[in-house]
Amino acid sequence: MHRRFARRSANKQRLIFALLLLSVLTSGCISARKTPNLEQIFATARASTGKRPVVVIPGILGSELINPKTGEKVWPSAFRTSQEGLPISPNLEANHDDLIPGKIVETAKLAKLLPEVYVYRDLLDALRRYAGYREGEWNNPPVDGDRDTFYVFAYDWRRDNVTNARELVRRLQLLKEKLKRPDLKFNIVAHSMGGLIARYAAMYGDADLPAGDATIQPSWGGAAHISKIIMIGVPNEGAADAFATLVEGYSVTEGLRRRVPLLNKLTAEDAARTPSVFQLLPHAGSVKFLDENLKLIPIDLYDVAVWKQYGWSAIHTDGFRRRFAQTHSAKEASDGANGINGTDGGGAVDELDAYLAATLNRARRFHQALDAGDGTNAPVVLLAIGGDCEETLNSPVLLRDEKRNRWVTLTRPREFRTSSGTKVSKQQVTQAMYMPGDGRVTRASLLGENLFRSREAQTGFSLSRYAVFGCDLHGQLPRNKTLQDNALTAIVNEVMR
Repeated sequence: MHRRFARRSANKQRLIFALLLLSVLTSGCISARKTPNLEQIFATARASTGKRPVVVIPGILGSELINPKTGEKVWPSAFRTSQEGLPISPNLEANHDDLIPGKIVETAKLAKLLPEVYVYRDLLDALRRYAGYREGEWNNPPVDGDRDTFYVFAYDWRRDNVTNARELVRRLQLLKEKLKRPDLKFNIVAHSMGGLIARYAAMYGDADLPAGDATIQPSWGGAAHISKIIMIGVPNEGAADAFATLVEGYSVTEGLRRRVPLLNKLTAEDAARTPSVFQLLPHAGSVKFLDENLKLIPIDLYDVAVWKQYGWSAIHTDGFRRRFAQTHSAKEASDGANGINGTDGGGAVDELDAYLAATLNRARRFHQALDAGDGTNAPVVLLAIGGDCEETLNSPVLLRDEKRNRWVTLTRPREFRTSSGTKVSKQQVTQAMYMPGDGRVTRASLLGENLFRSREAQTGFSLSRYAVFGCDLHGQLPRNKTLQDNALTAIVNEVMR
């Protein structure tokens, strides 16, 4: 027994020694990831004065939506409200409701039993705490609000991006008048869709998209107001994840899609009513769909007939179309009772299809505007900051289900068999569908790689010399201290004279 105890003791000592040796050999691999000390790095910048003013633009879902009649915060909220969403009609300009944008969403508490979600709080804190900026009010800016001040552009993220870009330009013009600085330019720090709004504002000022199919040429009308745009996770060539949102809906919390129903605030029906989501779709030169053999197939993502063929979006579900027709008929009956002439309620479905066609066409023209160049370098500096460590959807797969006589669209990889019986593994599908990115926006889209390759010469949009990458999810990029380090570095040294 003594010898058995001695052997056990010796074995235990050898195991401890082996673990200690392993910990020494691998200490460099398992040590905590270091983050920059922003307070120390920007001590000088924080103490200095005269820094060019900044405008912060959040991405989609990043602004509060308020019911002005009741004061109810419709977004973000733990539970759905009576608000149905934006109206649906082919007259896109008329599709708005009474909700107004509130503040930027710094944090969100979606349920009592769930932790608070940090959204833009850390980014704003970085501007205040590390870089020496203070927040200013658009309508009542401080006397010296032309320097060391940041302004937040909150907006109704459901609406057309051109509408919001034009509003941004008007707000900048009015702010400059209040500050009595007609020559003033702002730096913009924009996340996700906010970067597309900023780019359109810089390229076209307060101008709308040209009617019809007229050629779109940048005027750079907004360059009089904008010096630099820091683009954090911006889908410059669109995102296949937006397509997935239109097909399946969107989960607010990264990585929890479909696991927590409470958090699926933006359903597929909500997305169908939201023009801005369509404007996040991949641009024409970046659309990639795969067949059952994982080969590229041509798809016109702006053709309403293609959406009908594959049954994409809630608009092509029987339940949504039936409810829309019923609502339309009820409204027609109400209008008739009040002496208002209307159309035949049976035309409701046609109106729904016309809305989708108009929305897709508007998205196509918006993409053309962002992709347009005038043969010169951009007068506004563009810096791309993003993530490229996460598998990110780039190429959905289209499969034919002959038994049910329908198409199946894969936005997440799974194993399947081809029509010839060949087994395609989940790993093969994953490799074909995904590209490096931040989980929602690919590295290629952030950089505009496909657009840049398609041009014979450098034109209005080039990011090849100004790009910084880190490892984080799309929604966490504004909180990443390494990326904050780069964003702040790009703006704090620009001092007003």
